[in-house]
Amino acid sequence: MNVLEPNNTAASFRNIVKREISKEGFKINIVGLLASEDPASITYSEYARNGCDDVGITFNLIMVNPDSIKQILSEANSDHTVHGIFIYYPIWNDYRDAEIRNMVSPHKDVEGLTSYWISKLYANDRFDDTEQRNKAILPCTPLAIIKLLEETESYVQIGLPFRGQTVTIFNRSEVVGRPLAYMLSNDGAKVYSFDINGGIVVDISDSQKENIAVTRAEALKNSDIVITGVPSRNFDKIRADELKPGAICLNFSSVQNFELDAKERATLYIPRVGTMTVAMCMRNALQLYRNYHHSK
Repeated sequence: MNVLEPNNTAASFRNIVKREISKEGFKINIVGLLASEDPASITYSEYARNGCDDVGITFNLIMVNPDSIKQILSEANSDHTVHGIFIYYPIWNDYRDAEIRNMVSPHKDVEGLTSYWISKLYANDRFDDTEQRNKAILPCTPLAIIKLLEETESYVQIGLPFRGQTVTIFNRSEVVGRPLAYMLSNDGAKVYSFDINGGIVVDISDSQKENIAVTRAEALKNSDIVITGVPSRNFDKIRADELKPGAICLNFSSVQNFELDAKERATLYIPRVGTMTVAMCMRNALQLYRNYHHSK
């Protein structure tokens, strides 16, 4: 089994951020708001703290009651000494989480999940100023996945980097799967996007953008890259006999979504992205600080 672990790639991105922060003498402060006892959220907050410590960013984790998170978030938004904000989900695990996500100031949104940045992504608007100096912030987990795929043979240096690639994504959440589908489509890939209701084609060159139903079997047999992020043990795991020969497989769920024979058949298997997600958050934090908080 040919496996690409994300740790070395993540370390190289953290080192770039670390060198720039040290060189420029930046004093970047990030606040993390943790409002639940969800084990995955607690682990993510620990990864964030370690990532910040590694690159020279000050990280302050605040334990909050869900009923007070709006007030504390409002204070962090207006505090000029706070340059970035993490919020760990789920809080309530319903529509209120999306409301909180959109309350974060876009200029402090290290995870790139506010509708301000997501709408730019869907419009393929890659800058936040008319001079095109300030690049738009991208959501950290989709960006992490893209950066890992750049380490593979699917990536080309000239033109659209995923031109000619067909990709299937099992996850159409607004946090990861759907933004990732658009990012890959923006970069030239043909994308099949699946959720619990089935599969569709995502094509940014089409006025409808999300159209044409597709079956799992059809998508997998044609896909050069298969990406899964289904957080359920009830998911029918991807099998080797479903895959196109030579496919690259990537799992970003805490639950394994591939059968062992599929991992072994894949030309390359990427088992996780967590450390890369944190590295991309550090990268976003530096970009936000340089764009909006640093006196130029």
